Amino acid sequence: MPRLHVLLKKEEIDDAKMQEDKTVVVFDVLLATSTITACFWHGAKEVVPVLNSDEALRVAEGRPADSFCLVGEYNGKTIEGFLDPNPLQLKDQIRGKTVVLSTTNGTVAIRKSAVAKKVYTASLLNGKAAASKIAADHLEDTIVAVCSGSGGEFCMEDLYGAGYFVDCLMTLTDNWDLTDSAKAARIFYRSNTGQAQTILKDSRVGKMLMRNGFEEEIDFIANRGLIDSVPWLKDGKLVIK
Repeated sequence: MPRLHVLLKKEEIDDAKMQEDKTVVVFDVLLATSTITACFWHGAKEVVPVLNSDEALRVAEGRPADSFCLVGEYNGKTIEGFLDPNPLQLKDQIRGKTVVLSTTNGTVAIRKSAVAKKVYTASLLNGKAAASKIAADHLEDTIVAVCSGSGGEFCMEDLYGAGYFVDCLMTLTDNWDLTDSAKAARIFYRSNTGQAQTILKDSRVGKMLMRNGFEEEIDFIANRGLIDSVPWLKDGKLVIK
């Protein structure tokens, strides 16, 4: 029976272990993976996750000006010259375009996971769809849910998102042997099933976003199962096809 494991922060990623036929699902609920999910819902062509603003500018170099958007933050502050990576604010600016996304934690976690057999991104918005995708296509794989964390620290909202994913997956099939971290994530979610908004707003990152006036964005991100698409990493780009 394959295993299902949850890493509590991206710093726990082990490159050597990731290459052993692992399928990874990355969570950065506030905000990167929620933003990525919403980007495709709003009609983005693809999302390129980069490590920092310098890499973003290199990726954008030479592209037609109307073909891409630079989106990013560093330590919670929008990068100068970039769009703010909040899902609702991007709605009218990214349709048909390549989104070059730089974030402090989420895009770094995606890139650190890239050595795995397959990498998906998920959030509360598409956690149910991600579970369905894993159940349909990866029954033989070890599954690793990676919580991005923030600044080297564990984030409560990521564990909640991972727990939602684990609960959805195990409702579909009992194919996987859950590690203690996966069991803990599921228990945390099931103990707070109807409390998504409260969990997100009470988290450290959530409180920072609330102070900056982003309550509407958090309310949107708290919508479990709203979106059916599951972005996956192909040749360094996140796509849904």
